[in-house]
Amino acid sequence: MSKEKVLIVGGGFAGTKTALELCEDERFEVTLLSDKEHLIYFPTLYHVATGGARANASIALKTIFEGKNVKLVTAKAKSLNRDTKILSTEDNKHFGYDSLILALGQVTNYFNIPGLAELSFGVKSISDVEKLKIHLHNQLTSDHKPDLNYVIVGAGATGTELAGSLQSYLLRIMEWHGIEKRPIHIDLVDSSPRVLPKIPKTASRRITKELKRLGIRIYLNKRVEGEDATELEVNNKPILSHTVIWTAGSANNPFYGENNFSFSANHKIATDVYLQAEEDIYVLGDNANTPYSGMAQTAIYDAKFIASNLKRKAANKKFKSYKPKAPITVIPVREGWAGIFWGNLHIYGWLAWFLRQAADIRAFHDFEPWSKALPQWFSYSSTEPVACTYCEKHKIN
Repeated sequence: MSKEKVLIVGGGFAGTKTALELCEDERFEVTLLSDKEHLIYFPTLYHVATGGARANASIALKTIFEGKNVKLVTAKAKSLNRDTKILSTEDNKHFGYDSLILALGQVTNYFNIPGLAELSFGVKSISDVEKLKIHLHNQLTSDHKPDLNYVIVGAGATGTELAGSLQSYLLRIMEWHGIEKRPIHIDLVDSSPRVLPKIPKTASRRITKELKRLGIRIYLNKRVEGEDATELEVNNKPILSHTVIWTAGSANNPFYGENNFSFSANHKIATDVYLQAEEDIYVLGDNANTPYSGMAQTAIYDAKFIASNLKRKAANKKFKSYKPKAPITVIPVREGWAGIFWGNLHIYGWLAWFLRQAADIRAFHDFEPWSKALPQWFSYSSTEPVACTYCEKHKIN
């Protein structure tokens, strides 16, 4: 009996987990195509940007699939021929499929605001955060006249987490290099009426209070209009800064628009109750029009759902319908302090921080055996020096 050819496009949470769920089943021939060689663990990217080791936010796909029946391909998807069931890549490779699973993730959206794409820093990839970390370090140490004004645009989870951890990292750099400490100004800007608009209002107020206690200035209902080398234009007024970090905008992967997929009103891909966009084509994670799309837990949940249905199909059983599952939201604001929100349950402080660490261990175990997941988690306390002779000498970053 011939095997079902399953082509998975996207090496993020949803794509990688789907491949892991199917690869041990001999009824499937699994190919995972990704434009990256690593799975990025997005919840800890902010930590890498503020001194943490890359290992805490990156796992090589070849490590995850070592000894497993998955064909790994590093390439970028370009076009789709639905009639022949062939997907082509930018480097002119072609892959046939019986079932196609698309989990391509999102891309940064600057909303055509002048200067942002060229001048702002991002936190959506390892290269982004490494570039930001080097910039933060060099700004402080190149002439001992630090840029003391930092602007983070976007008061969602990433912007909030970064705002809370940035000050302590900058102070450590100044201490290590003997720079006279002066007040550091961190601004958090968003067009929404409150911080973390997707969580309950009471929780948003509690997180806002903690951010303000750290000295972070919060500007809400503010529209960014442009950036130049020395300032950010917000509601026709300038905010002085050589360091603007953009966490506000995301857009669906261009592959979908270029290949004539149907979009829903919120610019996600329209899917049916089986997460099918079209016959034999499934869309998962950040790309799909589901209630909790955009959350890591949702991507993993989607992966398990699709894998289960494909196994049912192979056994000539009917598909089950998708039932959204509300994720648990955890927001770390600073070292030792976080907030957890799960329905009416709200937890703040060190206990929430501890539970977040436990959740990270569990998340790594979704992709690795315990023997690898635990060292991956322990790398949270590790640091990596930037390209600085002084830092390398003193093993600091």
